[in-house]
Amino acid sequence: MKTLIRKSLILLSVLMISVGCKKDYLSFDYTDGNIRADDVWNSDRNSRGFLNTTYAGLINAYNVDNDGALLASASDEAVNSNANSSINIINNGTWGPLRTIDDQYGAMYTAIRRTNLFLENSTTSAITPATDIPRLRGEAYFLRAMYHFELMKRYGAIILSTRSYTTTDNLDVPRNTVEEVVAQIVADCDEAFKVLPASHAEWGAADKGRATGTAALALKSRVLLYAASPLYNATGNIAKWNAAATAAKQLIDLNKHSLLTLAQLANLWDFSVAASNYSPELIFATSVTAGNTIERNNAPISYEGKGRTNPTEELVNAFEMRVSGKPINDVTSGYSAANPYSTTGATARDPRLALFVIYNGQNFKSKAVETFVSGKDNVPTNVDNTKTGYYLRKFLSESAAWATGTTAVNRNRPWILFRYAETLLNYAEALNEVNGPTADVYTYVNQVRQRAGMPGLPAGLSQDEMRARIQNERRVELCFEGHRFFDVRRWKKGAEFFNKPVSGIQIVKTGTNFTYNKFTVENRIFTDKNYLYPFPQIEMNKLKNLAQNPGY
Repeated sequence: MKTLIRKSLILLSVLMISVGCKKDYLSFDYTDGNIRADDVWNSDRNSRGFLNTTYAGLINAYNVDNDGALLASASDEAVNSNANSSINIINNGTWGPLRTIDDQYGAMYTAIRRTNLFLENSTTSAITPATDIPRLRGEAYFLRAMYHFELMKRYGAIILSTRSYTTTDNLDVPRNTVEEVVAQIVADCDEAFKVLPASHAEWGAADKGRATGTAALALKSRVLLYAASPLYNATGNIAKWNAAATAAKQLIDLNKHSLLTLAQLANLWDFSVAASNYSPELIFATSVTAGNTIERNNAPISYEGKGRTNPTEELVNAFEMRVSGKPINDVTSGYSAANPYSTTGATARDPRLALFVIYNGQNFKSKAVETFVSGKDNVPTNVDNTKTGYYLRKFLSESAAWATGTTAVNRNRPWILFRYAETLLNYAEALNEVNGPTADVYTYVNQVRQRAGMPGLPAGLSQDEMRARIQNERRVELCFEGHRFFDVRRWKKGAEFFNKPVSGIQIVKTGTNFTYNKFTVENRIFTDKNYLYPFPQIEMNKLKNLAQNPGY
């Protein structure tokens, strides 16, 4: 290999990630300057260290705009409190090749090149014992699949990269079809599954966080679900849905993962809580970082938070009733407009509402939040004030501390890429498309509902009714985790959900009583071109054969 690798960059990349690698993998004897590839592949430690750098491409999505924005604020889940956030170009119709956000094009191909270099050199490397090589290659196969999927879910058809390229190679080649991309991702997942430990439970303590067989199956399940969905399956080919169902069921049948209790779910993203570390529900996540940035970016303003992610009234209304299990717009549901956030009795809402959203009167860090007019968490002159009457609760730890005059307390967090609840919903969705609402469809979607303390879905649903209930279950269970942004796109329901205003709630307190008035927060624009990301113009300028996505 002619290309020289900067050892300093390798060291930096290794130190930037924490994937449970053994300590000696991080120990390099080095001097300043360039080193040749042989210096990497002729060393066991350096070869393993190079693989560790490939994990650095995993996307931590807590901060899309470098100011705390989540992709949720580019969907009907939330509004960003910062009107000037670049996340809003997705909402206001100005998204295009010259105005991009969440542009992962170059970063993903850089990460893919690293995986390819490892795959090309690992079999003749100095890795000792040599019996470790297949497993290490399995990690690289999984990561290559993951990075290709990150490109596909954004841009659709992309250029497959299954070998490393040099400056003398012709890189101006046409995009592969989505079908070819999906086939390659599935093939890499299958290769990874053959040789990786089944789940994180099989990894030693020092290697927790590395790729696993169930992570490969979770990725395979997700990519096949995307491929079967209307955005990529215009003819409704049932075989594609069946493939998605089969992949999800394979993971389920391994019996390596299970759902946490609802109380445990609250701590799933906080690795400072021992019980949450690589819990049975967690399948795969990014490296763990310590900090309190998530709280500072999203906590209510009276807690010195920026309140960046403001849940919409549309999302809040998606949470059903605890006793009847019915949507709140059903007149027989038991919903009380005078007590919309009830947690007890016949008017109680889905318990996940209190777990994921901060609403008026709810305790946070032992104090009641006040989002009513003139309340301490509703001060319009504060630029970080909630725009919707709600603040984000999911991901936040009440044990973190960041306020002025207090001692900072950090929490250890990853961005969770795959968890078991999604796999159950993947299976239920795909199986419903194949066979309609069979007993298995009910079984697996109800597992997610019942974990949350919700009753099972009513018997006798039609296929269309079941589809709508599963889609709403994903909306509620997976909110703020980046799924809604892509789910609505793959379902081709952008015009229904995203091309319309989003709402908030104005709460007026009179004595001990409250009145609730819905109001429009933002108008949103979605057109057909927005189903896919635009390729950045800088890439279009380099590659004549990289045809821009339609409409841009």
